[in-house]
Amino acid sequence: MPFAEALGVHLTDATPQEVRAHLDWAPQHCTAGGVLHGGAVMTLADAAGAICAFLNLPESAGTATTESKTNFFRALRDGTLHAVSRPLHVGRTSITVQTELLDTAGRRIGHTTQTQAVLEARS
Repeated sequence: MPFAEALGVHLTDATPQEVRAHLDWAPQHCTAGGVLHGGAVMTLADAAGAICAFLNLPESAGTATTESKTNFFRALRDGTLHAVSRPLHVGRTSITVQTELLDTAGRRIGHTTQTQAVLEARS
């Protein structure tokens, strides 16, 4: 994922049951007042969720995000943002993933739920 890599997203663990990734706070990722930009938060959640969905795909299938919703609960002004993604539903045509977004102390920064279409391999 070139965009996530350019932003500084780091994958720390990845299984079909759970994906963990993180993004370090940096001034270039912030809005006014040194708050981590919502787009950076959502990029981390989207990347971790997409990897989780990918790991749950049938052989030779692809995936694409069809819906993503993030609730923001608090600002991140320093440290590291951690993402923990887990599948909520793995079906024949869609996969829904839930991602918890946590600060270094384990406080919830936000929560993302995304749905990924399961795309059959093209011949």
